[in-house]
Amino acid sequence: MSASESEKEAANQPKVQRDYDVVTIGETMLRLTPDAFLRLEQAESLQVHVGGSESNTAVGLARLGKRVAWISRLTDNHLGHRIARAIAAQGVDTQHVVWTDQDRVGLYFLETGSPPRSSHVIYDRANSAFSRFVPSELPTGIFEVGRSQWLHVTGISLWLSDSGRELIGHAVRLARAAGWQVSFDVNHRTLLCSASSAQVYSQSLFETADLVFLPRRDAVNLWGLDNRQSDELVMGQLLSMRAGRPTVMTLGERGAMASNSTQSFFQACKPVEPVGRLGGGDAFSAGFLSAWLDKPDLDRSLCWAIATARLKYSIPGDLPFINRAEVERLVGGDANVSLVR
Repeated sequence: MSASESEKEAANQPKVQRDYDVVTIGETMLRLTPDAFLRLEQAESLQVHVGGSESNTAVGLARLGKRVAWISRLTDNHLGHRIARAIAAQGVDTQHVVWTDQDRVGLYFLETGSPPRSSHVIYDRANSAFSRFVPSELPTGIFEVGRSQWLHVTGISLWLSDSGRELIGHAVRLARAAGWQVSFDVNHRTLLCSASSAQVYSQSLFETADLVFLPRRDAVNLWGLDNRQSDELVMGQLLSMRAGRPTVMTLGERGAMASNSTQSFFQACKPVEPVGRLGGGDAFSAGFLSAWLDKPDLDRSLCWAIATARLKYSIPGDLPFINRAEVERLVGGDANVSLVR
């Protein structure tokens, strides 16, 4: 059965009342950021935000009206509970979080730059609670037939530790056994893992996931594709590696492409002032998945992904404090409203 045929079959399946539309797994950290473009060495105070790729996507999906659960492992202290509360407050089910009195909550520091000075991230997440999350601790009861439709994971969990790779592999197998589909955001972080190791760790999921998100730079850096080639040729090679399964490639400021074995769509992205750049890719995947859950349509889902990411860029912090009406307005072409009253 071709990818397009499987998508049509999924669209024609009777609606099933599930506990969740999507389940996500991943680490969420506290982000510490100086005010107003200060360097860390200048800062006398730091803003505190909650951020993690999978939980960012979970929040985006929940705020777009989907039922989402987030699985993680957190330290049972004030910092861990602050993270869980912040995510739960946006409508994400956090009851499956595993709590431990061992280890620590991961942190990262963001020094926001202004051209020509680049922004800079410093991770302080070694030996975090999530990095020591082993498969035997995974709440397997959630992975039952009919409880969810999708499992969403990212490469970040694969880069963190051996146990993280084992955990995600175990979760994917359980999801498959339960009849769920799997989406995978490659999301390579050079500060966590070399490109060569990242390619090895992610190859299986990249090839077999029902839906993959990746930036063009990851296609070039991890899979050695020629950066001089056109977007269409790069996408064609990705589809060849993925047997034509739906694949979404972001192109930075130019927009994004979404393709399968029979269709390919490009969506341009209008310029936007990036007030909150971090979390933009996670909002993109939330927008795409939200539309895809309504109807597996590449073109429509890509429009929703671009609109959701653009809105996130206007919001400080990592979490996408967006709403469905705003995304619908952008998708409909109404992007010039400066004051709603």
